Amino acid sequence: MSDDTQGTPLQQEARLWQDDHWTAQVIKNEDDDGWAVAMFKAGASEPALVGPWTMGRDKKNPKPLDGTAFITLVKTASEFVRRSEQQLHTQLNQSVTVNGQSSRVTVLLRIVPDEDNPYALLSAQDEGGDELAEVKVDAGFKLNRQTAQAWVDADFAKPGSGRR
Repeated sequence: MSDDTQGTPLQQEARLWQDDHWTAQVIKNEDDDGWAVAMFKAGASEPALVGPWTMGRDKKNPKPLDGTAFITLVKTASEFVRRSEQQLHTQLNQSVTVNGQSSRVTVLLRIVPDEDNPYALLSAQDEGGDELAEVKVDAGFKLNRQTAQAWVDADFAKPGSGRR
């Protein structure tokens, strides 16, 4: 058995299946006359994924959930969540490598998405991974080869603060 399907589902009904990690719930599709299935990660109030669901033979009611469908839905929802987390990580963490005075320097930008006061940390590492500098910058700071090189050339003075 794979890691996604641990043990027997806690609940097995025609429109609701649940295990320790996921709940699949068949719901009325708000966009048309059909049905949808919402996948909820344990403890979440909002679905991680909502997709179309097949009509039953009577063409009015949804096809009942079953074990095979549940396993497929869990795998699909898990993959969707994993890709979303990777995309968010990529958006919040950027890096560029530029030339320093004596070696290559990797400049990293890590955005901290605080609801009230978002900010970013701009840091520099040498080729061995040792930190050379770190400063707090505006969350809207644009990291690219030019801004990274300018920061390194300014001897890591906080961007926008003028040269030391």
